[in-house]
Amino acid sequence: MIVASAQSAVPLLSLASVLAYLAAAGVSHARQRLGHGGSVLLGTAAVLHALVIALGLTHPLRFGFGPALSMTALLALLAYAIESRNYALQQLRWRLALIGAVTVLLAWLFPGPLLQSPASEWLPLHLALGVASYGLFAVAVLHAWLMSRAELRMRDGPALLQEDAATSTPMLPLLTLERLTFRFVTLGFILLTITIVQGWLFGEQLYGLTGGWRWSHKTIFSLLSWLVFAALLWGRWRLGWRGSRAVRMVYAGAGLLLLSYVGYHFVLEVLLRRLS
Repeated sequence: MIVASAQSAVPLLSLASVLAYLAAAGVSHARQRLGHGGSVLLGTAAVLHALVIALGLTHPLRFGFGPALSMTALLALLAYAIESRNYALQQLRWRLALIGAVTVLLAWLFPGPLLQSPASEWLPLHLALGVASYGLFAVAVLHAWLMSRAELRMRDGPALLQEDAATSTPMLPLLTLERLTFRFVTLGFILLTITIVQGWLFGEQLYGLTGGWRWSHKTIFSLLSWLVFAALLWGRWRLGWRGSRAVRMVYAGAGLLLLSYVGYHFVLEVLLRRLS
């Protein structure tokens, strides 16, 4: 009875979180700063978001591309909150708030299929590591976008400098953005490596597979993403890759990783369901 009442609260909490995110995005975008009221709105939205995720992980357990994106957005927001204590990242606030609103809505509309009892008690940890790598790469993508904007400002300085001054939006130095981007890429790569190795060595125990490792769309896209990020980190270490080349590889690796689970389950849960 308690679980049923908690599940019935998910739509209301989801709606409240979406509205709080949209309000925070509106305040941040209009003023280019949150202020105390905007910070309270964003924090409230994030807490409601976390409650929705927690309730979604209770019995009966559902998981699909919507909850995966929702968790990724919340982790990205948490990483932003930590990094913003040391760096000015105002440009990301309203964008993260909008992303949070969209992903909460997607998780509400597409909660995913019911999951059977896991074949292993380690499966939740395996999924958590995978989603955490998604979150870290999502933050890396946002910082890579800021890197591109910083490079553009250096090339077309006067116009963008006047725009930033008019909106009171300070930009981080390019080298700082680059350092932050590769920090998140490295952490995400470590978690992605652990997730892939877990699936390779313990696939039978985790998923109840026969024969251990199984090739699938998810496996192939995950490995392609791993190769892209491995090449990027090696290229930065040995060849000093940076700038637009690094940004493109961050986008490519994150896009492949998105296809590995979210894209695959989006097709299964949304497109094929509509076509059937």
